[in-house]
Amino acid sequence: MNILQLDLPGARVLDLYAGSGALGLEALSRGAIAADFVEKDPKSLRGLQENIEALGAQDLATIHRKSAIPFAEGLGALDFDVAFADPPYTSGEAQRLAERWLEKPFSKVLSIEHSAKEAMAGHGVTRKYGSTAITFYRSEE
Repeated sequence: MNILQLDLPGARVLDLYAGSGALGLEALSRGAIAADFVEKDPKSLRGLQENIEALGAQDLATIHRKSAIPFAEGLGALDFDVAFADPPYTSGEAQRLAERWLEKPFSKVLSIEHSAKEAMAGHGVTRKYGSTAITFYRSEE
């Protein structure tokens, strides 16, 4: 999050594979003006809703009960300022999402968490933290 701290004030953020919503909620706490959360798992959705309510972020948050890849495929160019994604490491969805973003960026910045063993498409900047890596992509627009 520190890497993106200057991108967050006033940003509209997207938290794909939201789970508990930690990334989107942290972005809101750092000045983002709105966060869209995409999650399909019913148990995670309950926890996400509870976390949003506990932090009083209902007016800033929108939850989409949908799979992340189809949701991303429906987005237009630069619909968001910052997008976070933390797909299951063995699903291959990190690569699919990166390819979709490279084809038509739906955010100015995309941060994808993935296995450090997985090489990502394009010319993103990858930071490795043990067995985990995060690749950052930035739109030229």
